[in-house]
Amino acid sequence: MKKLSIIIPVFNEAQTILKVIQAVESVELEGLEKEIVIIDDFSTDGTRDILKGLQNPQYKILMQDKNYGKGAALRKGFSVVTGDYIVIQDADLEYDPNEYPILLEALMNGKADVVYGSRFVGDRPHRVLFFWHYIGNRILTLFSNIFTGLNLTDMETCYKSFTKKALHSILPNLKSNRFTIEPEITAQISKQRLRIYEVGISYYGRTYEEGKKIGVGDGFAAIWAIIKFNLFS
Repeated sequence: MKKLSIIIPVFNEAQTILKVIQAVESVELEGLEKEIVIIDDFSTDGTRDILKGLQNPQYKILMQDKNYGKGAALRKGFSVVTGDYIVIQDADLEYDPNEYPILLEALMNGKADVVYGSRFVGDRPHRVLFFWHYIGNRILTLFSNIFTGLNLTDMETCYKSFTKKALHSILPNLKSNRFTIEPEITAQISKQRLRIYEVGISYYGRTYEEGKKIGVGDGFAAIWAIIKFNLFS
């Protein structure tokens, strides 16, 4: 039986982490066993205590010794996964694990090396929230496409899935510690000439009061990251 590795980077998600794990566990994937890899990025809200209380051989729980950022957590998770396929899952309930089959179809039938779940295509539910976040995401994706030559609609999406071979081909070149991991992954996919597909997904976005963390500064960092990772690395 083949295996799906689900990587969950976590920082201060005590209110949602158990719900996310439960949602991941409940997904039925015919012909696939699941490996759940959780990386706590030095949470201070009780998330670490919750994770320490989990007892399941299906889990790999890794604890960072300080807050390095999402990119560092993902890179650590990437380094220990053993699955034939890998998907990134945020711990905030904005993305629905029931849509894994959509992300995996083109990987499992051999048509794709990488699949992105786009929040901007398809007819699935999308919570209506921040106009300027929407504009920012579209600008960053367009800017990334100019450098990579790809025609993505959602470069910043959490839902990125890979074959083992594709992940191993880009992993040695990944250096980002923070949210700039998103444009860096895309730049490496382009450089490695991997076959990339997009599929429409639902999106249940959060407000800042509900725990959303990314901000304007991350957008400016992403612009520099797109230039840096496409031209200078």
